[in-house]
Amino acid sequence: MKKPIYKRVWFWVIAVIIVFGAISASGSKEETTPVANSNNTNNINTTQDKSDDTGNETTEKEGKEVEEKVENEVEKVVKEDSVPREYKSALKKAVIYAETMNMSKAGIYNQLTSEYGENFPPEAAQYAIDNIEFDWKEAALKKAKTYAETMNMSNSAVYDQLISEYGEKFTKEEAQYAIDNLE
Repeated sequence: MKKPIYKRVWFWVIAVIIVFGAISASGSKEETTPVANSNNTNNINTTQDKSDDTGNETTEKEGKEVEEKVENEVEKVVKEDSVPREYKSALKKAVIYAETMNMSKAGIYNQLTSEYGENFPPEAAQYAIDNIEFDWKEAALKKAKTYAETMNMSNSAVYDQLISEYGEKFTKEEAQYAIDNLE
């Protein structure tokens, strides 16, 4: 006499797999929102209209302000059409990284040239670094404040993170300025 199908091991293994598959499929739906792009020249997406984890509103107006800063910075530097498009794009990305993420020159250069980042040729990245006008000491100070406030790091740990080749890659002078001006 054969066992009924519901008493067979393989039946229950398949049933468990189907149940777990159904549960994980229904529970893993993530809500995604597309980013509206108002800059047709380089598809630069800077912000979305949403609240972040701290409850701060990131508005379309703020995003447009960043885009305007980028365009103004690039226009100041690139006044001639003989500059290759890729160099201009690298400069725009460099300004975005500086303005929005307070990255160091070395950090931006590495991001621009990294095969896991922007993958610009070294010449384009160097052009961007040579032509960006930014207050690197203030950027270091903003990064230092982030580390001090969100990670409760000591001044010496913040300094080490700011100058580390595996961290932020600010110069020692920029990092010292940041530490000296932390509140």
